[in-house]
Amino acid sequence: MKLLKLVPDNTNIDFMKWRNFALIVSIIATVGSLVLVGVRGLNLGIDFVGGQVVRATFAKPVNIEDLRGKVATLNVGEASIQEFGDNKTYQIRLPKPEGPEAAANQVVTKVRAAIIQDYPGVQITAGESVSGKVSGELAWDGALAIAFAMLGIAIYIWFRFEWQFGVGALVTLFHDVSMVLGFFAVTQLQVDLNIVAAFLAIVGYSLNDTVVIYDRIRENLRKYRKMEIVALLNFSLNETLSRTIVTSLSIMLALAVLLVLGPDILFGLTIAILLGTFIGTYSSIYISSPALVWMGLKPDSFLRTEEEEDKTVAKPA
Repeated sequence: MKLLKLVPDNTNIDFMKWRNFALIVSIIATVGSLVLVGVRGLNLGIDFVGGQVVRATFAKPVNIEDLRGKVATLNVGEASIQEFGDNKTYQIRLPKPEGPEAAANQVVTKVRAAIIQDYPGVQITAGESVSGKVSGELAWDGALAIAFAMLGIAIYIWFRFEWQFGVGALVTLFHDVSMVLGFFAVTQLQVDLNIVAAFLAIVGYSLNDTVVIYDRIRENLRKYRKMEIVALLNFSLNETLSRTIVTSLSIMLALAVLLVLGPDILFGLTIAILLGTFIGTYSSIYISSPALVWMGLKPDSFLRTEEEEDKTVAKPA
């Protein structure tokens, strides 16, 4: 029985033929995404802008959509509702209203009263406020986490390979994060701490795919010393294409199922990682690899010196 192969062994796709076109498209998309973030802004959740949190335990299971509909009729802003352990306990997050602290307390009181009236036997076990100061610290810490992750990855690759690889990886990660930010600016999906976790997952996946390709490029630079750099990059990309496609498809299929069948609270996290996986696959081929050409990487970059060659020859068999 022959094994199924998504990519034939003799695949020879000329990826580098489209590198300049891909560069133009990527620059336009990246700049457009950043402009959208600046103009439209992001729909920041309570984690980042502050608000109220109410936790309610019901006497019997409650449909989350029914609860969401009842809270929506109270005109207290866009509420985020999620199960808290089971379908009897829910956590309701409410945006912080403008005005004094008394206004926020009135919102919580209004929600409490409505829930108690519509659901006899319910117990309100928590009602707390996330202050603007705390939310601001969370936003700053989240941004720092993503920035330091990207910088640390670039430095690691710089030391492991050459400086061109480190810069290429950093440009690739910046491209991926910018594109996903642009998507959230367009759709106005809520950005909370779950989305920060999604960005870190995107950075990790993009790095993983990029390092695999970079490692193969480095091996081939040492093996095929006289091969032209563009041809060598094409060769390396085709050698790793099967692994890239299988890994990406496996992740995206699992995320697609979670997107359709998973709970609403995970929708933003799931779609962010799904989109990031697709963009990361594209960028590992059309951003990270062509970047080496644009930064002047040459076939002799990894040639060993004559002294190293002599040491290799002198070693006993």
